[in-house]
Amino acid sequence: MFTRRTVLSGLFGLAATAAGVGGRSGEAWAARSHGRLDAVIDISHSTTVRDFRAARQRSNILGVIHKASEGGDWRDPLYSSRRVEAEAAGLLWGAYHFGTREYSGAEQAAMFLKSARPGPTTLLALDLEFNELNPSNTMRLRQAEDFVRSVLAATGRHPLIYTNAKWADGEPMGRGQHRLGGRISEHSILANCPLWLADYRDQPQLPSAWRGKGWHFWQYAGDTEDGGPRGHRARSVSGVVRCDRNLFQGDAAMLRKFWTAAAGGAGAKRKA
Repeated sequence: MFTRRTVLSGLFGLAATAAGVGGRSGEAWAARSHGRLDAVIDISHSTTVRDFRAARQRSNILGVIHKASEGGDWRDPLYSSRRVEAEAAGLLWGAYHFGTREYSGAEQAAMFLKSARPGPTTLLALDLEFNELNPSNTMRLRQAEDFVRSVLAATGRHPLIYTNAKWADGEPMGRGQHRLGGRISEHSILANCPLWLADYRDQPQLPSAWRGKGWHFWQYAGDTEDGGPRGHRARSVSGVVRCDRNLFQGDAAMLRKFWTAAAGGAGAKRKA
């Protein structure tokens, strides 16, 4: 997930700084998390991982969501080996796909499942955001809906949707004023998916389709050089360099319960 580096740290960061968040330390932020659990990170091959056990034991990280694929023809080369390491360290494991426009939603879902090889407790997610590095290759709304339908048909699970309010509500982004291709409505299959909200402000804004439902994960700080508006300590994790940080709405027991339920539990279909 790379668009957040500038979009969320810039646009959202300005709002956070205006609210007096910019100089807050990681410890102060943790104290203001209001009972939300700060124990989930998301990473990709571009993240340096030295020791998952240190992340689990010293920083109390409980879950990792790793990039598995992008578009219809790219796999993260470190996904499989890190999965073994993370699960051996006692961490919950999840996989995300970065959506693009080049391939159909169904083709991308097939690529994702082939790459992620989800087990009965593997959390699944679609990264639905503005592709800042290649705007013309940004996934569109209909493709995202087809992706979710395909994943649901193959696994019996709704993946999480990673997005932010502005993009999900169909507002323009980037110099070219690019759009998702419509607002995610409450009738869309995407609205049936748990929300993984990206927003670096002090209090996040929900996309309209999830109002009344809320978010399950809130990515509050990213792996930018300075850690985003909350400073470098906000995303500091033992054994991992420059990862994204996410809050969960609940405690550790609730996180494990949600993770297992969202992944489908022991009865979920498995993709070979």
